Amino acid sequence: MNGNVRDAGPLAAPGPGITAGQGAGAEVWPGSWVTRRLGVRLEGEGLRDLLGLALRRNPKRAHLLVSTVLGKHVPQRPTVVLGAGCRLGKRVRELLGPERAARSVVLGFAETATGLGLTVAHSMGSRTSALHSTRRRVPGVQQYGGFEEEHSHATSHLLLPQDPDVLCTDGPLVLVDDELSTGRTVRNTIAALHAVHPRDRYVVAALVDTRSDGDAASLEKFAADLGTRVDVVALAAGRVRLPADVLEQGRELVEKYGSDPAPGGATAARPGAPRGTVRRVDLGWPQELPDGGRHGFGPREQTRLEAALPGMAERVLSGLGLAAGADAPVGTRADAAADSCADAAARALADASPEVPRVLVLGNEELMYAPLLLASEMEKRTRGRAEIRFSTTTRSPVLPVDDPGYAIRTALSFPAHDMPQDASRAERYAYNIAGQGFDAVVAVVDSQGDTPELHAPGGLLDQLAGCAPTVLLSVVPAYVPDPAGPNPPAPLRGPAFSSYAPEDVAWLLRDLSDVELEAPTEEREEAIQAGGAHYAESLPVEYQPSPEYQQLFHDALESAAERLARAVGTVTETVLAERGPRPVLVSLARAGTPVGVLMRRWARYAHGLDLPHYAVSIVRGRGIDTNALAHLAAHHDPADVVFVDGWTGKGAITRELAQALAAHPRFHPELAVLADPGSCVRTFGTREDFLIPSACLNSTVSGLISRTVLRADLVGPHDFHGAKFYRELADSDLSRHFVEAVAARFPAVREGAARDAAALAGADRTPTWAGWRAVEDISEAYGIGDVNLIKPGVGETTRVLLRRVPWRILARRGAGADLDHVRLLAAQRGVPVEETDELPYSCVGIVHPRYTRGATGADGKAAQ
Repeated sequence: MNGNVRDAGPLAAPGPGITAGQGAGAEVWPGSWVTRRLGVRLEGEGLRDLLGLALRRNPKRAHLLVSTVLGKHVPQRPTVVLGAGCRLGKRVRELLGPERAARSVVLGFAETATGLGLTVAHSMGSRTSALHSTRRRVPGVQQYGGFEEEHSHATSHLLLPQDPDVLCTDGPLVLVDDELSTGRTVRNTIAALHAVHPRDRYVVAALVDTRSDGDAASLEKFAADLGTRVDVVALAAGRVRLPADVLEQGRELVEKYGSDPAPGGATAARPGAPRGTVRRVDLGWPQELPDGGRHGFGPREQTRLEAALPGMAERVLSGLGLAAGADAPVGTRADAAADSCADAAARALADASPEVPRVLVLGNEELMYAPLLLASEMEKRTRGRAEIRFSTTTRSPVLPVDDPGYAIRTALSFPAHDMPQDASRAERYAYNIAGQGFDAVVAVVDSQGDTPELHAPGGLLDQLAGCAPTVLLSVVPAYVPDPAGPNPPAPLRGPAFSSYAPEDVAWLLRDLSDVELEAPTEEREEAIQAGGAHYAESLPVEYQPSPEYQQLFHDALESAAERLARAVGTVTETVLAERGPRPVLVSLARAGTPVGVLMRRWARYAHGLDLPHYAVSIVRGRGIDTNALAHLAAHHDPADVVFVDGWTGKGAITRELAQALAAHPRFHPELAVLADPGSCVRTFGTREDFLIPSACLNSTVSGLISRTVLRADLVGPHDFHGAKFYRELADSDLSRHFVEAVAARFPAVREGAARDAAALAGADRTPTWAGWRAVEDISEAYGIGDVNLIKPGVGETTRVLLRRVPWRILARRGAGADLDHVRLLAAQRGVPVEETDELPYSCVGIVHPRYTRGATGADGKAAQ
């Protein structure tokens, strides 16, 4: 059955500046020139919002539909380009539903829809590797197939997936292009792929659908003959009305205006204009990250690229003198440490544009997606201090006409530099750059295009230097699949890694159990405070509790188990109500992991749900494990992920998580915790500061897993962060005992937890960050000057006493038995405990603020 869908739907305005060569508020439609002279007319709501018109230098088709939101021929705001692709992707998701969308394979057409295809795949939630066709042959990569685009200037398309099986899945295949004009290319593509691997459903997604009734009927018949279904979705639909002699008239217009330089528009940089400077800027491209979808680009690659974008954008902006740290207008910033070239670029931009500089990020033919996201990140980071635009070079030969009613105002032509051996067309083009007032151009090419032709007189860089005072070149390594390359890391489970049952938690960690990482607490503290080491580069020696301390743990567990169970039920019910129905629990290893295990147990007990639960590493100052996020994105909808921790102190990890996830907007930065005494989160079981017994111990209550480790010589670019499994401590392990003791109280607290969750649903849970303010007050009162040395709450105070060199403990007067273990540990380490009435927490631990070896006695106890 064929369900051909023509879905134009309501279209949001694409934003200011969509008219070629003109700013916001321009009233001339950039297609009126062609309509008047050639008689080509667009009919259909929304088409003129997305398209202009130009004349092709192509005997097969006279006119060109010029997208104003694609970022190919017309420089456009990156947010507008991404917004159009995201809207299209969301329409595909609405058509297929989330489950089918996640299983879909997306194929974008070269060269115009390479970036659009990946944007659609990302926004529709596909969890498979998206591809785009290519016209570049890659030695050593086997061709899966190919097809023809009959009307194009370059007709042959190749498919070069790194994993051919990606095109043999059972999910729908989504074909993405900027326009659907006749449907012939779509039919050719489906016919070629269906012959190799038949499937029951295809979707064609295009920015605009301008097929005639006959073309639409041909696609319906084609689908019926194949016995499959082909749906079509688009942002706008309508018709392109052509005169009968359009090819002849078009040829005559090209001959007339192409031979007359005055009305024909600029075809090169303006003669006599001052030459701009050309410099390289290293992007810091991640190792072995694909540059696009030529061989496949899935959620793992998307996550790695997102993580790298802030740094890459900052490098480019620094090269332009527009770094985020600049607090003075461009060209006036006094910074003795600034790079001299960046200063020169800043002065050049200031001289060229005394107001807001205009910067173009220029992609290169099929290399669209990475430059687009780079431009978007630059736009976000400049926050109005620069006007960022995005477009790409092309093989498509188009007549330029310098008229407001024409979509291609100016053209640069230059020798091909990425495939000099390709004789199909020696020239390449970049439109609407010359004479458009750009103060800087950032040219992004891949390493195969970084050839002598690129740098030669008359080459692309030379042409750009005639158009803008500053030209930066950034080269992305051209990705070539390596069959012997590393496979993505797999999760670890008990009993091979951790003492938890395999279904309790999947650890997204690397096993470093055989590596000697422990160092004495005093040595670690000295190195950390001296700035010579990060706390995540080594491990403290695991504390071995005395019989007296172990008894304190058991007593605390017995007295707090029901209170804990109710908090577990409350936070789990809140998560299911607000993030359900099937959230993916992701605990922050290791303190969050026992809570994640308990939340999973509650969901199974109370609702019969078998929720996925992972444990990942987050490191203060280093962020969250990007490879772990990539694994999650490849297997789940990131919107379903709920991050879980045990408790909040002053909220440092809450802030770290929000900052780390700012580059990954698909993941929700909200943290769910058992206890939130610092008022740092919205999702919690309680805001009381009471003893959570799991805080009393280290690995022996957390599956025998160490703290996480992040060190470059142990954790490679494709690895998860590391941790150790202390198998040798199995006789002391209480991990399952803790979980079972709390879970045994679930029946007794089920009704109370439901009432608490219902009350919280209607309450104002906005974080007040009262704990952070209290920590700042303590820091000032004790002259410490570093809030990171102040650890508020029972859990954090316990950690100070177990792992760091403590200075003193502040205890709220009358806190009672919740602090028995704190007082015992403090006595064992010779740390004073000060009773106070002015404390929002039960207690606060203070790390020794100026620790050196001289600050301890011979017994290693903290100095007073």
